[in-house]
Amino acid sequence: MNTIGQTIKNAREMLNMSQEELAQKVRVGTQTIEKYESGEQIPSNQTLLKLSTVLELPAVELLQQ
Repeated sequence: MNTIGQTIKNAREMLNMSQEELAQKVRVGTQTIEKYESGEQIPSNQTLLKLSTVLELPAVELLQQ
């Protein structure tokens, strides 16, 4: 089963989006996206909602681990 970070990375890559582009759209730093994808940091609930919108994923899909 994928972690939140793996799900974010897979969805971002499916949209042919760079980490920098995703960071700009979610309004966080590129390093923050790197930390989410590596599992070093977990997004806040507010950021999860933004990620779900930008990545075109249901929020519940990001939460399933």
